[in-house]
Amino acid sequence: MKDWLRIFDQNVLVPPHPQRARQPIKESTAFQCVLKWLDGPLIKQGVLEVLSEVGCCLRVSLFDVTYRHFFGRTWKTAMRPVEQLSRQPSRIVFDESLYFHTSLNHPNIVAVVEVVTEGRRPDGSLQALSCGFGILRIFGNKLESPTSASQDKRLKLYHGTPRALLHPLLHDPVEQNKHMTLMESCSLQYMLRPHPLLEPVFHLLPENLLVSGLQHIPGLLPAHGEKGDALRKPRLQKSVTWDLDDLFFTLYPSLEKFEEELLELLVSDRFREEGIPRDGGTLEILERRLCVGVHNGLGFVQRPQVVVLVPEMDVALTRSASFSRKVGSSSKASSGNQALVLRSRLRLRELVRHPAFAIVFQLEYVFNSPSGADGKATSVTSLSSVACMHMVRWAVWNPLPEAGSGKVVLPLQGGIRPNPSHRLVYKVPPACMNSKEVEQVASGTVQFQYSLSPKGHPDTLPGHGRGPEAEQQPSRKPPASPASPPALPARGHAAPQDSPVGPGLSLSQLAASPRSAARCRSATLSSPQPAGSEPSPVQAQGLPLEGRICHLEAELSQASLVLGASVAEHLQELPFTPVHVPIVAGVQARSSGSKLSRASMVLLQASGFPEILDANKQPAETVNPADPVQFNPQKEESDCLQGNEIVLQFLAFSRVSQDSRAAPWPKTVYFTFQFYRFPPVTTPRLQLVRLDEAGRTRPGSLLHLLVLADRDDSSDAGSPGFQLKFLAEPGFLRPGEQSRFSHYLAAQTLQVDVWDGDSLLLVGSAAVPMKHLLRQGRPAVQVSHELEVVATEYEQDVVVSGDVTRLGSIQPIGVYAVVKGWLHLTLANIGHVCEQRVRDSSTLPPSRSRVISNDRTGHFEGGSLLRRGAPRPVKNVVQAQKLADVDCELAAMLFVPTQHRSKGPQGAGREGDAVRRRKLERMRSVRLQESRGELSCWGASMLAQQSVRAQHARDLQVIAAYRERTKAESITSALSLAITTRHTVHVTLGTAEFFEFALRNPHNTQHTVTIEVDSPELSIISDSREWRFFKDAAKLHTPVEEDMFHLRGGLAPQLFLRPRETAHIPFKYQTFSVGQAPAEPSSEKGTDPGSPQKCSATPTKHAKVLFRGGGGKPIAVLCLTVETQPPAADQVFRFYHPELTFLKKAIRLPPWHTLPGAPVGRPGEEPQVHVRCSDPNVICETQNVGPGEPRDVFLKVASGRSPESKDFFVLVYTDRWLATPVQIWRIHLHSLRRVDASCVTGQRTRLSLVLRGTQVVRRVRAFTSHPQELTTDPRGVFVLPPRGVQDLHVGVTPRRAGTRFIHLNLVDVDYHQLVASWLVCLSCRPPLISKAFEITLAAGEGKGANKRITYTNPYPTPRTYRLLSDRPDLLQFREESFQVGGGETYTIGLRFASRQSAGEEEILIYINDHEDKNEEAFCVKVTYQ
Repeated sequence: MKDWLRIFDQNVLVPPHPQRARQPIKESTAFQCVLKWLDGPLIKQGVLEVLSEVGCCLRVSLFDVTYRHFFGRTWKTAMRPVEQLSRQPSRIVFDESLYFHTSLNHPNIVAVVEVVTEGRRPDGSLQALSCGFGILRIFGNKLESPTSASQDKRLKLYHGTPRALLHPLLHDPVEQNKHMTLMESCSLQYMLRPHPLLEPVFHLLPENLLVSGLQHIPGLLPAHGEKGDALRKPRLQKSVTWDLDDLFFTLYPSLEKFEEELLELLVSDRFREEGIPRDGGTLEILERRLCVGVHNGLGFVQRPQVVVLVPEMDVALTRSASFSRKVGSSSKASSGNQALVLRSRLRLRELVRHPAFAIVFQLEYVFNSPSGADGKATSVTSLSSVACMHMVRWAVWNPLPEAGSGKVVLPLQGGIRPNPSHRLVYKVPPACMNSKEVEQVASGTVQFQYSLSPKGHPDTLPGHGRGPEAEQQPSRKPPASPASPPALPARGHAAPQDSPVGPGLSLSQLAASPRSAARCRSATLSSPQPAGSEPSPVQAQGLPLEGRICHLEAELSQASLVLGASVAEHLQELPFTPVHVPIVAGVQARSSGSKLSRASMVLLQASGFPEILDANKQPAETVNPADPVQFNPQKEESDCLQGNEIVLQFLAFSRVSQDSRAAPWPKTVYFTFQFYRFPPVTTPRLQLVRLDEAGRTRPGSLLHLLVLADRDDSSDAGSPGFQLKFLAEPGFLRPGEQSRFSHYLAAQTLQVDVWDGDSLLLVGSAAVPMKHLLRQGRPAVQVSHELEVVATEYEQDVVVSGDVTRLGSIQPIGVYAVVKGWLHLTLANIGHVCEQRVRDSSTLPPSRSRVISNDRTGHFEGGSLLRRGAPRPVKNVVQAQKLADVDCELAAMLFVPTQHRSKGPQGAGREGDAVRRRKLERMRSVRLQESRGELSCWGASMLAQQSVRAQHARDLQVIAAYRERTKAESITSALSLAITTRHTVHVTLGTAEFFEFALRNPHNTQHTVTIEVDSPELSIISDSREWRFFKDAAKLHTPVEEDMFHLRGGLAPQLFLRPRETAHIPFKYQTFSVGQAPAEPSSEKGTDPGSPQKCSATPTKHAKVLFRGGGGKPIAVLCLTVETQPPAADQVFRFYHPELTFLKKAIRLPPWHTLPGAPVGRPGEEPQVHVRCSDPNVICETQNVGPGEPRDVFLKVASGRSPESKDFFVLVYTDRWLATPVQIWRIHLHSLRRVDASCVTGQRTRLSLVLRGTQVVRRVRAFTSHPQELTTDPRGVFVLPPRGVQDLHVGVTPRRAGTRFIHLNLVDVDYHQLVASWLVCLSCRPPLISKAFEITLAAGEGKGANKRITYTNPYPTPRTYRLLSDRPDLLQFREESFQVGGGETYTIGLRFASRQSAGEEEILIYINDHEDKNEEAFCVKVTYQ
């Protein structure tokens, strides 16, 4: 017992800040920190002269920077001697390791290392002095990301003591605070790394406890070797199982008086502190609980078991006489006092034969306050809100190592003495009132029988056993269930018949809640704080007391039965990882390309493709694609030809050797791709013109020229090929973007998708590197490629077996890449002299152009106040204009007749014609005046003049009233121009555009400025660390202020400005939405070859920032014009998925250091990866993994209706503030109608699809990706009537077993539009093999072999049979079908083709009847030698 008390008293921990306890519990992480040596003269000469026997040590403590709170326990190294300064070494070696684990994964949780010097004064007393301290960052700047680097690091030391961290002026980051003084030439060499080997012993070490590897931990075996570090590779001691029976609690003077006094004091306490009347605050005892757990001096090894105790008399009345006699005989020691008994057996499997391991008993009372006036029990709904719990007694028993069985009587403890749960305990009788003999039992006793279980042979600690008797292992995660299943009795030791194991919840757990327990107070506790206010260390360790309930003694009333039924137990989540077979990013887009062969060059040059010329009409320099590229950014920036005209020439398309299983070669194709941030490109349909047999560029391949197709699918008579141009000049590129464009060409590849122009099916994809387009000072360059067009196919096994809860047990989808052909492509870059002058704002350095000032804002230059949208004149002199000519609303009002003005402005809807009609009226008046000479018209002229004068008078009244009404609005609008600043920003998807607004207080008084932003995509940077990050990236040297803004939750932030003071307000504009209209670039035929950016119909957005001073008056206005530009996709993914379902995919990231633009760090320091999506309806996330593990990006997308497609972008970031994405993926999701078919290989399965007509008549045709396996009826072009219903019959004859996908498109042949699309999911099983054969052939350029087999018709009537093979490239039949009489035998002729490589192949031969049903299946095993 002494060992347990010593360890318990020496390891009292300071808990973390209460605010940390309210945060969600996270997974605990283990660390190892090696303190190696201390460099530098830390100890002053005066200390060495005054003190003798001077030594130096290190003290380490955990500190919470956010709440300025030290927690845990300070750990010290061994004292190292320090000699005099003249012989003082420059290094003090410690080389000690400390270990700990914590779940407070936050960057502000740090370890503070203090350097302490100890020595003796002249009088012999010890004195300790602090020589400095350092702040060791455990976690990185990113949340929940511990530093994983295992390299040595140097810790900077500061003057003073760690108590300086408690000063309120020290804000985070503390290291950069001006009050911190760095010690020159002084540092501590250390190494910090995660230590996963410590995880199996988490149950032996409390959280946040710093321990040394040399310290002996109860429950661990000593380490091997000289150093004796037991925590480097910890080994657990064997555990034994103990059984406790006949457990009795005796309370003095008696149980009745003890509980009566306890209730009276609690009622008195409630009256004094909560104001509840004594007569209305009746309390009743709801339950008496006992918590039993194993404690190793540091903490509970497992969560304590919770059982229910009942009074002895209740047991005697409710149980049999035999049990009553047993109770009576065993309770004689109580001297007639009634005791609390436990009817069931307790089994403890966590005990280790060690002096520090002890069993802790904690007696708790649960109280209930009836809410009814008549004192009846409370209702079900109010029961949980009035229950509270108090600990009244506790005891500790340390079994002797040699003990086997026996009986123990222990005194109970209480009062202010520290206990394992660190909770307030009910008082004990005063020691002065009792003698020494009585004092030991005055607080009560507990007695029980103990025995070593027959299964108590050495075993591993709980959580590491695998048998059915093993308890739940200690989890570092919060428990998923509030209660564990009841502990089962051990085999061979069944529970007594009178003590059955009760339900998994006791009444107090059903009624009490932590909140209600925290509100309960006790007047007799030794501290004024409430007994339930402080959580027990068990709860702090994530081990709730509700775990492992063994028995329920109290009889449930009707209310409690209803309550128990209403509380549903949470299911416990299994450690399961969803199986998403990852698609490796950067692999699918790669297709091997090479330079053109000489034979291909001859054919292409003779075909008459247009020649690429530079600006001087000279042929562009040809670059060999096999030559390495030396990229020099300075040479690109200093090039006088800043305009880059990128030319893409699609020349030809050659196909692979004919495969009978493959789809027929398309007649027309078109290409889709996206270059840089230009709009996505979809080329016109190009005709494939086949050359003669001499046009073979490689064995088995045939060259087809690409010619622009007309409407009737006939080739154009012009030159072959198709050419596109992209002009990237300073007028298109933003300031500073030229360097980014050069890096894009140097590092990225262009992915081109090839489509069948007739069936609209994807043929494949090709990827071409663009690094050869770097001119490096040359006027023009061109490079020709021969690219593989690769199609990706997915296959899956038929049988999916395995346990879904085990990772890797399910067979994944197989991914196969098939080469469909070769694309002949020429790329060129032609340099041009920039004629367009860049605006003044673009020529400014980036650091100056990112600061917007309101000192030179616009002012009113005179003129009409009604010209709101007109451009500003250069001079302050303007020409006067009539109000009716500049304001349409006023002109409409003047045109309205007099009799209609009172009824409302009926002519307001014709404002456009108001001015014209008014001029016509004036012209009519002029003509009347010209006819004055005529006597007959003199009277009419006078009347007309009077009418005009009256009209002018009325118009002047209308104008005066209108001016009076709009005067205030016009003057306010004109004055606002004086404080308005206009700025234009060019943004790209996902990239944060950073700028600062220099706000100046124009008044002589101070103001609290409220900043109002009307756009959710424009935000103020309130975090100083984020502000500093963007300033460093922009190379901006304006000052950074800490706590600049007063944040008020969801309200607008505020800023304090002194008189005439100027403050820089940081903003960032970042959008994750795509709002562009697709546009096709110009081609060489039919249209003018303009630049594609002229067709880019990207919308222009506007944002407004209003700075309001005191009283709500604006002092400045910032109007932003946002020019959105299309993003540059690094990779394109295309998925086909059934309609109205969810697509779940995992895309695996390449190694982070290979990503373009990834930050450069030390090896092993992997950054935190963040992902965002342009579509808010797409779930996109990534998970934190261990160091060195691959990272996956998980997507969950809802598909639409067929044949719709959904396009969105996924952005990958490696910086904390999501400033610039390192990868941009473009995702295409095609929705198809799903059709499932279960069939047998070699046998035809028939399906029927329903076609629904559109609003007009269409000529359609069905196309399939595997025409040899799937056929349709009708085969050719047929008419789909409008709004009609028609059947499309489908026949499927698979050639091989497994699960595969076949695409089926219904295309309008006149307009080449997709009408409907299906995804046929085949689940094919192999046939029953009736015969097997074996043959050996020569591999290489052999001629093959002819063989024969026989087949006998088993039917009495003649039959016609059809022959099929799953490998038509290796086996052909002499006849595709044959007829044989009833009972006759037919000889089938086989022709086996040779194969280049040696090996074995199994070829299946299908013999089908006239309906294509499989009659027989033969297997031929061919060995190629």
